[in-house]
Amino acid sequence: MSDDVQDGFVRVRLDLSYDGKDFSGWAKQAQGQRTVQGEIEDALRTVTRSKETYELTVAGRTDAGVHARGQVAHVDLPVELWAEHRDKLLRRLAGRLSHDVRVWSVEEAPAGFNARFSAVWRRYAYRVTDNPGGVDPLLRGHVLWHDWALDMDAMNEAATALVGEHDFAAYCKKREGATTIRTLQVLRWERRDDGILEATVKADAFCHNMVRSLVGALLFVGDGHRPVDWPGKVLAAGVRDSAVHVVRPHGLTLEEVGYPEDALLAARSKEARNKRSLPGSSGCC
Repeated sequence: MSDDVQDGFVRVRLDLSYDGKDFSGWAKQAQGQRTVQGEIEDALRTVTRSKETYELTVAGRTDAGVHARGQVAHVDLPVELWAEHRDKLLRRLAGRLSHDVRVWSVEEAPAGFNARFSAVWRRYAYRVTDNPGGVDPLLRGHVLWHDWALDMDAMNEAATALVGEHDFAAYCKKREGATTIRTLQVLRWERRDDGILEATVKADAFCHNMVRSLVGALLFVGDGHRPVDWPGKVLAAGVRDSAVHVVRPHGLTLEEVGYPEDALLAARSKEARNKRSLPGSSGCC
């Protein structure tokens, strides 16, 4: 596959954020549910007075209820349309979009850029409180309440076995034809001054439900229901464990997406399309 932009078109990068509460995830759905992709594509078509819809490609598809602070997408627009609207597009989108989704930057992308395949990492945060009184009402849409005291040191100790390149089949919802091999670069908990526990989860890519499953396993360690070595044993087993709880989506936010320098964008995009296998495996299945 090539990332060459079709003649007569220009690739445009969009940086955006959204509150996922009232969205059925990022991706458009056949049943017509409200999605972030659908909302932005409709707004683009309206403000540019276009007869057709120009499809967005995103760095990471978020599930229903998941938020994003630093999401990245791209869209290929006709050169004439881009020239006519580029200077006013950001302000017009702000006037058209609902208040729970914002586009912060609309810029011509460098050669070889692909919002999804050029990315070298994605960073998520998951926020939890173990305050016996519950969640601050002003934060309730972004913080999970866990009704057990959490041992952050035990959670961080358990996380060490999960960092690195592994097959995360035990923590992912399997998708036909897709690999579950990922490189988890960072998995770390910190307790903020307000008492909220915040997990930083950074990887080259994530498979479906991976972050929420990892968080669920570590919470079971933190509240004493499982020993520190349990998440690592689940990973090594390589199959979904019914004891791994996929935590609710509202505590999860896509914080940032990282890209290489412009000269390496095309090479990274090509590399990311290759199906991965672990050392010593056949890579056939």
